[in-house]
Amino acid sequence: MKTLAYAAQSPTTPLAPFDFQRREVGNHDVQIEILYCGVCHSDLHTVRGEWAGTAYPCVPGHEIVGRVVKVGTHVTKFKAGDKAGVGCMVDSCRTCANCEEDLEQFCPNTTFTYNSADKHLGGITFGGYSNGIVVDEAFVLHIPDNLDLAATAPLLCAGITTYSPLHHHNVSAGQKVGIVGLGGLGHMGVKLAKAMGAHVVVFTTSANKVDDALRLGADEVVNSKNADEMNKHINSFHFILDTVSAQHDINAYFLLLKRDGNLTQVGVPSDPLSVSVGTLIFGRRSFSGSLIGGIKETQEMLDFCGKHNITSDIELIPIANINEAYDRLVKSDVKYRFVIDMATLK
Repeated sequence: MKTLAYAAQSPTTPLAPFDFQRREVGNHDVQIEILYCGVCHSDLHTVRGEWAGTAYPCVPGHEIVGRVVKVGTHVTKFKAGDKAGVGCMVDSCRTCANCEEDLEQFCPNTTFTYNSADKHLGGITFGGYSNGIVVDEAFVLHIPDNLDLAATAPLLCAGITTYSPLHHHNVSAGQKVGIVGLGGLGHMGVKLAKAMGAHVVVFTTSANKVDDALRLGADEVVNSKNADEMNKHINSFHFILDTVSAQHDINAYFLLLKRDGNLTQVGVPSDPLSVSVGTLIFGRRSFSGSLIGGIKETQEMLDFCGKHNITSDIELIPIANINEAYDRLVKSDVKYRFVIDMATLK
């Protein structure tokens, strides 16, 4: 099945038109016409070879929303015309302990939406910067009818990346929650934590983000470079979500946690962070990481967003502008996620 796309042919060449073959629809498959695809910083890292293991040509994109156009004979959850989404995974082994606990993202044989071994056609998987995709129904998600489709696309990565740790650590009404960084991930963390009932505090180094943080739902905004502002919050947080991917002093945030508080890291700095274990020991604080979420939890996140009318703040772009968008992404020049209008792929 001929598919139109944009691909990178090497770490240094721009994304450009490309076509390839998707598999035919199998008994358990759902074929989706892709209407919108979010642009994740992971796409840029992979395309430009900043993470090891990129296979070229590379068609990125794992924040996919669209319309079902065909289903296999054994498909029961979807029908033609349904709105549907695909996130970071399109398959897993389904038999390991992680899969049995609905944590497919930790399966040692997960098939990621792009740059993963393609068990059907051989070669590698190609992602959502394309006009269509075929995915097993077990890895396809229902999109709530009330949500704007374009603004929903980033929920398939940025949404679940922030929802999963908030959910796992039982963030709820009456708790004090910190969000470090107000970017593509951070702005979703603010919206989700607020909808869960928490008192939300945003930490930023950018004075020009204060008004936006409050608009998004933050109750307070702290300049993390200001020692006096930071000291006011020592020993007061139940949970802190750190979305920053640059080098920063993680220990300053450990001190803000209550006894038994947790800081979960979802931003991925290129170099290791220095951790002072004493700040963890004195307070029985914990430091953890989190990776997207399983399919069941991702559907729960979408349903939660539907209930609370939560979507991402986006800038919609034609696919011809994708290389410019990557350059702007490096400069954090977007509020807060780029989404490609796939109708512009002709």
